[in-house]
Amino acid sequence: MAKKRGVGVLVLIMALSGCYLLGFQGKDRGDRIGGGARHGIERERFLRVPQIIWGLNNQKIALARAALTARYLNRSLLMPTLSASLSHNSSSPAQTIPFDAVFSLDSFNSRCSGFVRIAREADVPDGAPAVEVIKGSGRRWTAARDLEHLEECRRQDHEVLEILGKNPFLWPDHWAVREYVTIFQCLELTSSIISDVEYVASRLELASSSRNPSYVAVHMRIERDWMIHCRNTEKRALEKEGKKLSICSSKEEIIDRVRRIESLKRPALVYLAVADVLLEEGESSLLRGWGEDLVPVEKKKLGVLDRYARHPYLIQAAIDYEICRRATVFVGNSFSTFSSLVVLQRTLDAPHSCESSFAYNLVTDKGSARPWLADLSKASLSEISYESLEVSCAVTPAP
Repeated sequence: MAKKRGVGVLVLIMALSGCYLLGFQGKDRGDRIGGGARHGIERERFLRVPQIIWGLNNQKIALARAALTARYLNRSLLMPTLSASLSHNSSSPAQTIPFDAVFSLDSFNSRCSGFVRIAREADVPDGAPAVEVIKGSGRRWTAARDLEHLEECRRQDHEVLEILGKNPFLWPDHWAVREYVTIFQCLELTSSIISDVEYVASRLELASSSRNPSYVAVHMRIERDWMIHCRNTEKRALEKEGKKLSICSSKEEIIDRVRRIESLKRPALVYLAVADVLLEEGESSLLRGWGEDLVPVEKKKLGVLDRYARHPYLIQAAIDYEICRRATVFVGNSFSTFSSLVVLQRTLDAPHSCESSFAYNLVTDKGSARPWLADLSKASLSEISYESLEVSCAVTPAP
């Protein structure tokens, strides 16, 4: 985490009945804790959050949640630290990477001007008073109780409010899909990452058929850890709730359901957005079984593995995200956060295109992957972004 610039620190704990002041360290307490304005000029106040961890799209959701919290608190969000690697345990902590190594800070603040701002630590005045807030947890810490305490902390006037503890992805959620969309649309990858995206896209264009100079992207979730997770989830849902969920899909099922998409123009190049470890472990069978009119490629066969290898996991995933977003047709798993946010972005790009995104874990009466648009009118992001099985094109996207 970036060095804290404030010399005075208050500690608040978000307990069951309010934000409690535990203590203050520093000099000139009376001079530093004052009203929201000085000499009639409103001063900028800031929110600092814990390191953001896990996968690319979990981090994007956490980032958006932190930004929306900052907006609710009438504060600027201090530029958060992201995680370049997937590791996030105490014995092997996630490798850190600054926000502006992945996303353009200037572009974010330009696009989100008047909505929320991301500030640098250098923007915090020397000696600015700070408070630390510990979020509650457990079953008794409901979303309603969390919102009450955000309202309590909203009235705190100290220049820096720091929330300690959980990754923002795990914070209770209070924001509608349209508010997340506002933040997502402010995120633009850095020019150096976009350069690599353009290179991969150009290789796909060269590899595609002259009869169909486009490509299909398939996000294949068949990694061992994913298959264990989805099978356990299906088993628990059946045993505890009597629900039969459709989450897991084998390689053969994915291929068959993609092949059955009637609107798919053929011949077609199929880019497999898949974890490289599958290919490193000899999973060359991923490239077999697609038939003569669907030609599968992955990073190695496409000749772009070196472009990916120069980057940490997070940036590799960001490149794949853009390649999937740009595809003529995208097919993914509705239970995957990555797939779900790709479809959310594709819905924003083409809100009435019902035959360009599909969920292979859900099938039509004809056995093909089900058409998929994100319903932007939903009150909660969780309804459309992860662990979602309500996939349809019969939705009314929000304006």
